[in-house]
Amino acid sequence: PPHANQLSPHSPRRRLLIRFPCVYFSVVTSFIMSAEFNSAAEEVKKLTKKPKDEEMLEIYALFKQVTVGDCNTSRPGMLDFTGKAKWDAWDGKKGLSKGEAEAAYIAKVAELKTKYA
Repeated sequence: PPHANQLSPHSPRRRLLIRFPCVYFSVVTSFIMSAEFNSAAEEVKKLTKKPKDEEMLEIYALFKQVTVGDCNTSRPGMLDFTGKAKWDAWDGKKGLSKGEAEAAYIAKVAELKTKYA
């Protein structure tokens, strides 16, 4: 990681680095995704037709598994149908490694591009 003096004095990264150097490093490295994943994340936003809800939930769950890891929130309340569906989809990916989720996300976006581009 960069040295604290190389960052702006008001940078949140600098404050984090000064207070918790080990935490800063682990947080920053956990956010590094492949260029192919980042490209797929942009491409899925440019689909000309809307995919089916099940396909969107799959994309959502894989994206969350790559960027956050295993589901770390409680299940939404019973009247939040969309929130529960998204939570269930993400929680269903529990245990899937970041690399596996990233590969599945890229493959799913490629599939959606052939159907909805």
